[in-house]
Amino acid sequence: MTPILAALLAVAAGALPLRTDEAGTFQAQGQQGTSNAPAQRSGDEAHLSRGVQLMQDQLFEAAANEFEQALALSPQDPRAHLQYAVCLLSLGRNEEARVQFEQVRKLAGESRYVTYYLGRLDFLSNDYASAIRRLGSVAEDPPFPDTAFHLGVAYISSGNVDEGTKWLERAAKVLPRDYRVHYRLARAYTSAGREQDGAREYGLYSQLRDEHKNTEKDVRACTTALRTELLDTARETCHRIYDPNDPDKLTLLGQLFGDAGAFAEALEPLRRAVQLDPNSFEAWHNLGVTCFRMNRYQEARSPLERAVALRPEYYGSVVLLGATLYMLGDDDAALPVLERAHRLNPADTQTEAILEKLRAGRKKE
Repeated sequence: MTPILAALLAVAAGALPLRTDEAGTFQAQGQQGTSNAPAQRSGDEAHLSRGVQLMQDQLFEAAANEFEQALALSPQDPRAHLQYAVCLLSLGRNEEARVQFEQVRKLAGESRYVTYYLGRLDFLSNDYASAIRRLGSVAEDPPFPDTAFHLGVAYISSGNVDEGTKWLERAAKVLPRDYRVHYRLARAYTSAGREQDGAREYGLYSQLRDEHKNTEKDVRACTTALRTELLDTARETCHRIYDPNDPDKLTLLGQLFGDAGAFAEALEPLRRAVQLDPNSFEAWHNLGVTCFRMNRYQEARSPLERAVALRPEYYGSVVLLGATLYMLGDDDAALPVLERAHRLNPADTQTEAILEKLRAGRKKE
């Protein structure tokens, strides 16, 4: 994902002046992502933010260490327990994850997100009855799109193929491009003697699995082309990834263009991605980054606000939203957002410098 801060490049109406070297530093941070994140931070929110960023990069062991440090400082923070629990689940440390999810329930009360994860853990421990009960209780208002899939698999594992098939069929409507769903559905149909339906689903499974493998090849080809070829040539290579009905591919394509500095090329796939999947943090964040780096601050504001609403602990989106508000001259709105960004990353001297300017400006008023 393209994270962190893009850049404060110019002086918006009403904004405080910014030195050229500061703008250049912020620009570099925004382009290079988490590699510029400080190695050491202080404060529980900083550790939490760093852990979230590491989770985005699938560096789960390092993320777990950050969450542990956050919890050492604030053991009653349910956010840290929740993020740590999800991280532990990703690492396969299931029983430790269960303890953390239960702690979230104790501190913050019932949550359909925690219920979902506990249901997943029940399934992994072969407690299918409990998995069905928990996942079924949130299936009508699912916290995640794959809820119906996991519920269907739990039913089938318990021996109730008919009920499991029903939920897998619902999952196929919600996640039509997830080859795991079609594989499980094919097996369910075949075991029920529905050979024709099973053959159809096996065909979809094979097709989507092959598409996934081809996408990986296309991503490598696009990355190489953007690095070595002229944009007109690279554009043709990269558009092999384009699928107007797949928000994940569209987000990926937009990110690849954005990482290469081809911001105009990134806009259309990212705009299409947020239309198809309005709950995609990655799509909203990358759209905001792209608009900002094109100096289109007003257009960047709404996507970044949406990204922050989806991931309030993600430093990159928070600090970039603050920068956007600053560039728009909305200092009153920018100040609390940048203060939050600074709490998430106290070692960010650039944000601290802007905060000092904003605070000094308010004192003069």
